[in-house]
Amino acid sequence: MADSKLDRMGDFPFTRLAALLEGVEPPEGRAPILMQIGEPQAAVPTSVLDDISANLDLFGRYPPPAGSEAYRRAAAAWAERRYALKPGAINPATQILATSGSREALFQAALVAAALKEPQLADGVRPAILTPNPHYHVYLGAGVMAGCDLIPVPATPDNNFTPDYSALPPDVLDRTALVYLCTPGNPTGTVTGAQDLADMLALARRHGFVLAVDECYSEIWFDRPPTGGLEAAVALDGPDSDFRGLLTFNSLSKRSGAPGLRCGIVAGDAELIAALARVRSYGGATLPGPLMAAGARLWGEETHVEANRAHYRRLVELADDMLGGLPGYRRPEAAFFLWLDVRETAGDGETAAKRLWAEEGVKALPGRYMAQADGSGGDATPGDGCIRIALVHEEAVTAEACRRIRACLTRAAAERAA
Repeated sequence: MADSKLDRMGDFPFTRLAALLEGVEPPEGRAPILMQIGEPQAAVPTSVLDDISANLDLFGRYPPPAGSEAYRRAAAAWAERRYALKPGAINPATQILATSGSREALFQAALVAAALKEPQLADGVRPAILTPNPHYHVYLGAGVMAGCDLIPVPATPDNNFTPDYSALPPDVLDRTALVYLCTPGNPTGTVTGAQDLADMLALARRHGFVLAVDECYSEIWFDRPPTGGLEAAVALDGPDSDFRGLLTFNSLSKRSGAPGLRCGIVAGDAELIAALARVRSYGGATLPGPLMAAGARLWGEETHVEANRAHYRRLVELADDMLGGLPGYRRPEAAFFLWLDVRETAGDGETAAKRLWAEEGVKALPGRYMAQADGSGGDATPGDGCIRIALVHEEAVTAEACRRIRACLTRAAAERAA
């Protein structure tokens, strides 16, 4: 029996992790520390409840599918400030779309891009979707359900975790519908440089595919703010860019520490925004009015974002101090994930994840669950030797977690050396 799309997509990473750890219990009396998921743990800004309470009447109305005018204006103004665009560079009515977080829109973008590409291809030729490898797991599901060939492109230490899409054969690029790029990267914590971003957008335009830049970690940086896709378009076109071929995705989940608010945006090419809005009008979750009211204020504020950023900087510095001596440790450039190479200590990511849970009560995600087979043989992936650790807790909890991680991996390394 042929595999279905569901078979090709496979189980979600956290389902796979639950299966891996089934029957394994953390040490008795030791409080578990959950670091497998990037869920901010800090308090939500106090303005959120105030704004929701002040707009409760909006729960009695259908919200505008594309987002309220106030929400789209606030998001456009934020993007212009953040990326040093000229005032009015983004039209809130046509180049901003309100979304339920960024995940749903990233998924739907593949459906839109495939629908636009298919009529351009000869009979029997399938569109392709390109992703970094490793990658955010939603890209895989989106490509499969869009009926495309999913082509993972290495994002490893050899290329500073920046996929070289231009190295693919021209015939592959010509049938490509959409390319995903996450910067700062999940899971690698790497920032794509300004020139690389501009080169990718130029490549997209030459071959007629959509460049989808996932920027949901854009505000969690430690040295300087990462370049964004909108800036790359301006670098190519000048200040009056129409952002042709580009969609950028962001949300208040990480920026404002409010994942439950589900306030996201897509910004970019007006024609692509219109196509995405059409698909969402059939099957997208519309943001409730009171939540958009709270979100509009958060897009306009930076004080809480700066405090949020400082918090994550302290967590990364703490991890540097406590884990920096471990083989395979690398400080992230941005975002709040450690992409920790455990080959020298534990052998592989699944082994490390099981040991961390069984011996120390720390839950981490095997890197294999965020990667695809790389063609090196069998089902090997570039994530096999890594685990992803989310630095999202308070400092005291993070310090305890780092102590446990170091102890576990040090023991594992000693056993391997014996």
